[in-house]
Amino acid sequence: MKKHSVDIITMGCSKNLVDSEQLMRQFEEKGFTVYHNPECTHGDVAVVNTCGFIGDAKEESINMILSLCELKEKGDLKYLYVMGCLSERYLSELQAEIPQVDKFYGKFNWSLLLEELHSSFNKAIKNERVLTTPSHYAYIKISEGCDRTCSYCAIPIITGKHQSRPIEDILDEVRSLVQTGVKEFQIIAQELTYYGLDLYKEQRLPELIERMAKIQGVEWIRLHYAYPTHFPMDLLRVIRENDNVCKYLDIALQHISDPILERMRRHISKRETLDLLEAMRKEVPGICIRTTLMVGFPGETEEDFNELLDFVRTVRFDRMGAFAYSEEEGTFAADNHKDDVPQEVKQRRLDILMSLQENISAEVCASKIGKTYKTVIDRIEGEYYIGRTEFDSPEVDGEVLVPVAGNTLQVGEFYNISVTHADEYDLYGAVENT
Repeated sequence: MKKHSVDIITMGCSKNLVDSEQLMRQFEEKGFTVYHNPECTHGDVAVVNTCGFIGDAKEESINMILSLCELKEKGDLKYLYVMGCLSERYLSELQAEIPQVDKFYGKFNWSLLLEELHSSFNKAIKNERVLTTPSHYAYIKISEGCDRTCSYCAIPIITGKHQSRPIEDILDEVRSLVQTGVKEFQIIAQELTYYGLDLYKEQRLPELIERMAKIQGVEWIRLHYAYPTHFPMDLLRVIRENDNVCKYLDIALQHISDPILERMRRHISKRETLDLLEAMRKEVPGICIRTTLMVGFPGETEEDFNELLDFVRTVRFDRMGAFAYSEEEGTFAADNHKDDVPQEVKQRRLDILMSLQENISAEVCASKIGKTYKTVIDRIEGEYYIGRTEFDSPEVDGEVLVPVAGNTLQVGEFYNISVTHADEYDLYGAVENT
């Protein structure tokens, strides 16, 4: 067939982004011209990689699909395909309601899309990708699926059981990316700390990260989406002893009230959570802890919420995100707990919580003034070079702004930056003379 140009549009999380990057590599190897998240379509084929996690994300994916359907009806697009979490979960409904889409694929059978375009999936390059991130960093997905049973979460419904990738497979991918110039690796999964239990019958995340840290050319490794229950404590030693493993851990705690944690089916108590956080800070001095919290879960009282506020005031997370509970059909919570916290109460609690965290973040940033941090430069934006320290993950955390005037810095390179001032989330600095 005539080789088409393909627009791939990624919705949702970095795990979806990895799938899109692998698909892009397959298309390029077959001679297609590929664009990622273009501002306008290029007229041949569009693929939407959807998110189906929570209501807002689903709505955003649907709106994107419908906007492309309009282009197709006008003749500005020839073929439209949909893949990812939304179509994995709602395949029959989407097929019935959006017939303009040529074909839907789920989260795990997207390789068949190549056959639809009279091509085929090349297993020899299955781990190769076309990076859509800046060339100095990449996301590494070490597993798919989740065996946890959190009552509110639809991820296991969408992704199925936890499936770890073999250690050697992951390390080979890292080595290959290092050869292309990647220096920083964001380690991702639906749940990192379960890694290895299905393949090796034991948690192997500490071993994986330690072996990855020994690969020459790996400058930074950052860990995302850990789970607090049965946390592999040896991972703290790995973080402490390896300079290229960032002192950074993204671990979603969701709440601190024991009644809420029990209804959430988190299998951890307030006391155990506090003990874990204390151990993290003791074992890895200076560690940056990022967490995610939820307000408005069914049955959450003002007392529960105030307990959550006290927890945040006391622990003082370096990074924190929060969201209001959204009932997801098919989950244990949707089937067993009435969504009894009014939306306006959820929003009020969310606003209060985030306002508290904003103040804490401002104080944390202010405490860094006068200190020097190893910083990678991601891009130039207006009058500033934009960079990050080891405590800053791309897209979700604060940044370091260095004036362009008087400096000649290279994107993808590391510099020692002395912090001169700060705001609620970002740092401003100057290159330290060495």
